[in-house]
Amino acid sequence: MRLLAVDLHRVRLPLVRPFRTSFGEQTVREVLVVRATTDLGDGWGECAADVDPHYSPEFNDSARLVLVDHLVPRLFGAGDDLSGAAVADLLEPVKGHRMAKEALEVAVLDAELRAAGVSLAEHLGGVRDAVDVGVSVGITDNPTVLAGWVAEYLDEGYRRIKLKIEPGADIERVAAIRELTGDGFPLQVDANTAYRVTDADHLARLDDYDLLLVEQPLPEDDFVGHAELARRMQTPICLDESIESVAHVETALALGSCGIVNIKPGRVGGLLEARRIHDRCVAADLPVWCGGMLETGIGRASLVALSSLPGFTLPGDSSASDRYYATDLTEPFVLEDGRLRVPTGPGLGVEVDGEALARFTVAQDHLTPG
Repeated sequence: MRLLAVDLHRVRLPLVRPFRTSFGEQTVREVLVVRATTDLGDGWGECAADVDPHYSPEFNDSARLVLVDHLVPRLFGAGDDLSGAAVADLLEPVKGHRMAKEALEVAVLDAELRAAGVSLAEHLGGVRDAVDVGVSVGITDNPTVLAGWVAEYLDEGYRRIKLKIEPGADIERVAAIRELTGDGFPLQVDANTAYRVTDADHLARLDDYDLLLVEQPLPEDDFVGHAELARRMQTPICLDESIESVAHVETALALGSCGIVNIKPGRVGGLLEARRIHDRCVAADLPVWCGGMLETGIGRASLVALSSLPGFTLPGDSSASDRYYATDLTEPFVLEDGRLRVPTGPGLGVEVDGEALARFTVAQDHLTPG
């Protein structure tokens, strides 16, 4: 197919409640939405970057710049030979910028699959019609508020609770929430790189609470430190920010840096690379689950489709739409017995609400060849 135009919408959606991690607090989610217009029809993607370069070196201004000046022109240059599978190779000469690349890949793939009448889940090799989901709970200075949030999510039926932690807001909070959930309920924590290997004895205290995993306790480049921590803790170590490619999985496997992997398509540069990471982890008998970045319904649709692959054996972070937004950009994803349905329509299987998109768009670029 041929790419005729690309529209970039900078969208600002208010969150239903503040979301705080060790990187900072958000009350609004600012995101780049990509619309790819092709000779076969339109497709949509969503960039996982945020307004600041805290979780990743990428942020919305850098993503917009690289899309406008480097990535989109390369796809225009493909002429009639463009396809979803070709996007990664066409963009490979541009180093890094994985989140921007993933958004563009998904938009092209969505257009292609919509035209072919094939769902994204089917294209990726999904085997489930619904996926188990958990909920990620941000840090708060008030333990009573935290307990109230968790109780609410338990009542709603989420199948796993993830607590964000940081030094000074960890062991006691986990102990209180474990008492609330009761023994055996899936509970995990996410440090977002907030600790150092010298904190190993402190982190080992988490072993007392029968957690599913400790996610990304150390900096993303510290594979050796994670391996040391894995030897000193009974709770499995899960890598998130550290894993940007299959090569990083190989490093983690060789060193023993983790026992579980969180796969985020934006972080690894595309859905197709995410599938390759899934396949390598399955071959290594390494459990995987699908993380989230406070996506709108556009990004959530792709995550739910990816989560339908057989290796995703743990509940992901793709919570229901109302966990984050009073108004989503697509029809809302609704929790049903702790699960989200996998869209079965062509492509992403969701339709963008043009009125909502216009309401929350604060800036726009319209790109054409030449």
